[in-house]
Amino acid sequence: MDGMLERLRRLPYEDIGFAELDHHRDLRRGFPEVILGEGKSEEQVVAIAERLAADSDRLLITRVDVETYGAVKERLPDVHYHADARAITLDRSGGPRWPGVVVLCAGTSDLPVAEEAAVTAELMGSQAERYYDVGIAGLHRLLDKLEAMQSARALVVVAGMEGALPSVVAGLVAAPVIAVPTSVGYGASFGGLAPLLSMLNSCAAGVGVVNIDNGFGAGYLAAVINRQSREGLRE
Repeated sequence: MDGMLERLRRLPYEDIGFAELDHHRDLRRGFPEVILGEGKSEEQVVAIAERLAADSDRLLITRVDVETYGAVKERLPDVHYHADARAITLDRSGGPRWPGVVVLCAGTSDLPVAEEAAVTAELMGSQAERYYDVGIAGLHRLLDKLEAMQSARALVVVAGMEGALPSVVAGLVAAPVIAVPTSVGYGASFGGLAPLLSMLNSCAAGVGVVNIDNGFGAGYLAAVINRQSREGLRE
């Protein structure tokens, strides 16, 4: 406790010119600041990553290509690249990963968003069980996963097209369902707007919706739900 108070008394952020880094986010939220790589130069991503990694045992960089990974790895050799998720992670925490998160996606085209969610949840201390290509066009594929789905404490359900999968899943499970619309689909999906509206209008209770293609936000929320449910069990 004294160590945490001492860290809180220190300057809570660091100004590096083009960014102000929040070094206290882990203390307030339980997870350090995450770098959105999209729109940043390699030099900016590397500089931010170095400073955050110097003050934390975990690091997540989203929406980056393999070239940016190479630049980061030159300065931080223990980072890993998750090609499907387009994410870089560093984990020096050595902590356990607790079961409780299930990630599903309707089709293989939704896999990058689903992987972004799974990688995020895992770095935050959850085990992420993955079940991909289980859309409602072949409902038997989903029903085969029913036991695993019903044992989850939080489910991330990713779908494009008409976005029906989260409603179906929510009708089968007791845990919260975090729905993620993707921009995958033919013309009338309007870049993810059609599945977004379908998910917002879900007839099944217990569905929360994040923004289009926001696998990170869904994985983060699932990990928080899983962590808090386990903390409640310990109490």
